[in-house]
Amino acid sequence: MCGIAGIITSNADQLSVHNLQKMTGVLAHRGPDGEAHWINKNHTAGFGHRRLAIIDLSPTGAQPMHYLNRYTIIHNGEIYNFLEIKETLQQKGYAFSSTSDTEVIMAAYDCYKTDCLQYFDGMFAFAIWDDQEQTLFAARDRFGEKPFYYYFDGEQFIFASEMKALWAIGIEKQFNEKMFFNYFTLGYTQNPANGEETFFNSISKLPARSFILYHFPKRHITRSLYWNIDVDFVDETITAQQATSQFNHLFHQSVQRRLRSDVAIGTSLSGGLDSSCVLASIQTMAPRRYKTFSAIFPGFKKDESAWIKKVTGHFAAENYTVQPNADQVIRDFEKICYHQEEPFQSASVLAQYYVYERARQEGVPVLLDGQGADEILAGYHKYYHWYWQQLFRENKSMLQHELQSARQLGIGEPWGLKNKLAAAFPNYASWYLRRQRARQQLRVHDLDTSFVNEYGKSYYDIAHFDELNNILYYNTFVNGLEELLRYADRNSMAHGTEVRLPFLNHELVKLLFSIPAHYKIRDGYTKWLQRKGMENELPEGLAWRTDKVGFEPPQQQWMNNQKLQEFIHESKRALVKHGMLKKQALHKKIQPQDAHAADNYDWRYLVAGQLLR
Repeated sequence: MCGIAGIITSNADQLSVHNLQKMTGVLAHRGPDGEAHWINKNHTAGFGHRRLAIIDLSPTGAQPMHYLNRYTIIHNGEIYNFLEIKETLQQKGYAFSSTSDTEVIMAAYDCYKTDCLQYFDGMFAFAIWDDQEQTLFAARDRFGEKPFYYYFDGEQFIFASEMKALWAIGIEKQFNEKMFFNYFTLGYTQNPANGEETFFNSISKLPARSFILYHFPKRHITRSLYWNIDVDFVDETITAQQATSQFNHLFHQSVQRRLRSDVAIGTSLSGGLDSSCVLASIQTMAPRRYKTFSAIFPGFKKDESAWIKKVTGHFAAENYTVQPNADQVIRDFEKICYHQEEPFQSASVLAQYYVYERARQEGVPVLLDGQGADEILAGYHKYYHWYWQQLFRENKSMLQHELQSARQLGIGEPWGLKNKLAAAFPNYASWYLRRQRARQQLRVHDLDTSFVNEYGKSYYDIAHFDELNNILYYNTFVNGLEELLRYADRNSMAHGTEVRLPFLNHELVKLLFSIPAHYKIRDGYTKWLQRKGMENELPEGLAWRTDKVGFEPPQQQWMNNQKLQEFIHESKRALVKHGMLKKQALHKKIQPQDAHAADNYDWRYLVAGQLLR
């Protein structure tokens, strides 16, 4: 992975090596292995690149890279199936001078044009300048693992992996107060109705599974969605055995592709089901003694040390741990906010930051991780009631079985009259939820009245979800997963570390959305298909755990720390200064909350205040 930056403009003063160096200079953490810049002969397009060498470590893998005396590319990410695509392109007559995946992207674009994106299994954000057509083609992967931010004012198109690169050459840092309002009141870090919106008014992000074509002579820009999931298609004929077999095949294939690397590979290991499945598959694909990296919190009720030891013992893996504490949080908070650039919901982000840091310290620049499984396999407990509401409409006898099974497993998710009404009248339920949530947002009394009156537009938008697939789609593609992927990208890249996510293979995701809901939640278990498929490859007892623990540090304990409370007060003063909080909020006692608490207001003030300074 790398850091990319580019300027497309006719303004000679704006397009210079000096400006490109400014942009790549603030992206140095993303690419510690090299730096290069390029400007075309017409002096209308310029690229900058910071290199993190993972595949093809030789100079032939360096960027900006050129092809056929026509195309120039800068690429951040990996195309995991590049060898298969390369073989197909060679059969069509294409030649290659490197062993990198980046060159394959350009050949695929020349061959298939924008349809090349349909062939890629990967995480990527790249830009290709076509000197013949004077056109920029930029694209982002299907789930939003790799970032792409841009500024366009009708005359100049400027883009980069992180917004700080745009600020470095004078793009105004103008806060988007509507986004901050929804962050304070809902914890939202993205607008579900507008995937381009950021916390800064002049800067947009290219949404996941989208591409841009910018025709420079006409200053014309178009954005298109290149991939989607049909949530209405469900293969009711597939058997449990067939579903399990297909899941295992695609998951192991995804892992195998993500092991392609010319540098050391390890894994993140939380002790939970997903990261353990990744380690199990790695051991199946390429057995050896892998390094694993974990965050532990001895004495904390949600510490997973025991399961981490059980898993690493079972697979004879090395394990390296970090034990973040309040003092570290205070020491590194400003730096972590600098890397994240936009708000984050909890202290889990900090724990992840230290895990990736430790991996780099141990000489492991590539980690496989289990993110994405909860959204595509219905892993969160909140999904129970959505499934039960579906069964209430479709199959009440199965509903009774599922409720009874869940209660026997100790699942305490509520089920009552409100759920039944929501199941019977989904349109009304969604309208009611939107109205209630908007009213609740306006009742956050810490917020300045003028701020609320001017910027208090609710972004809460949850459509009528009458099936489990609908809410999974929402969390995977509209609001939820991309936020977590942003955290992982910034935290890993802060240390020049690459994170690969086997569950986010598009063929696997397509399969999971096409199978019936009862293979995702079954007999009271979430992720039933994953558990069933991997049960024989995991340590005894792990596959059928029901005590799900999110990646959660002792945030409440940290927030009781006197020094951190002083830090929170400083942030609140900054928010008062910006007209977002009332002065009275400075006199309120701080309310420490767990990482995933719904009303985590003081944590949000802490983060936002730091970003606004």
